[in-house]
Amino acid sequence: MELFDLIKALILGFVEGMTEFAPVSSTGHLIIVDDMWLKTEEFLGKYPAITFKIVIQLGSILAVVVVFWKRLFSLVGLYKIDGKKMNSRFNLGHVIIGMLPAVILGFAFKDLIDDYLFGVETVIFALVAGAILMIVADKFGPKKPKVQTLDQITYKQAFSVGLVQCLSLWPGFSRSGATISGGVLFGMNHRTAADFTFIMAVPIMMGASLVSVLKNWEYLSMDNLSFYIVGFISAFIFALISIRFFLKLISRVKLVPFAIYRLILAAVLAVIVFL
Repeated sequence: MELFDLIKALILGFVEGMTEFAPVSSTGHLIIVDDMWLKTEEFLGKYPAITFKIVIQLGSILAVVVVFWKRLFSLVGLYKIDGKKMNSRFNLGHVIIGMLPAVILGFAFKDLIDDYLFGVETVIFALVAGAILMIVADKFGPKKPKVQTLDQITYKQAFSVGLVQCLSLWPGFSRSGATISGGVLFGMNHRTAADFTFIMAVPIMMGASLVSVLKNWEYLSMDNLSFYIVGFISAFIFALISIRFFLKLISRVKLVPFAIYRLILAAVLAVIVFL
């Protein structure tokens, strides 16, 4: 493995880590950076390249676990504060209910999504569609949200956000963009919607990643091990930075600035691809 190849792994880990939990679509950015510039498939091969993107996603998941470990451990009864469970109302049921719609549709339409929606052209349209939803959420969401903490989320709200999350199956739409927008529209403040998004992402992303790794296990090779390791560590470090920064930022700037970024990116890509 040459040094330049490891630099590619570092760059892709950076892209994954910095965009996975911001409402800008990590999948869309990876498709753009890799398909249009780095082209890892050319030297790794198709399936090892797919496996690499799964491995670096696991790095981002680990960052969420580090940031939210108290809340996550409390969901399964492994953490208590002053002899009481941390989550007095918010529990594993909220997470499961929120996950179900996207999990069911994801399994049902995985092949169709992989065959028809992974491409720069489809990502452009998803960037625009996601931006519109985010602007709508900021404009029409309640001015004084009733849900200020995770413990105030109802099962109905969790399920409603889960339905909106299904839009993120379209690469480029953004899981966090969809779920935070859904949370805001259904009465959560931006920080609570973001917290719920990140916590719900752990089992969804981990499950999908592990299934994909097992499916592509035969393509893992010791020859590519250093490439995978560099990408994993890079994604973990930059996701850790990104999550902490985003959680401080989201309550102040809300979603519109991210929507504007998405529209600008989509416009630039449209010029490159279609003109």
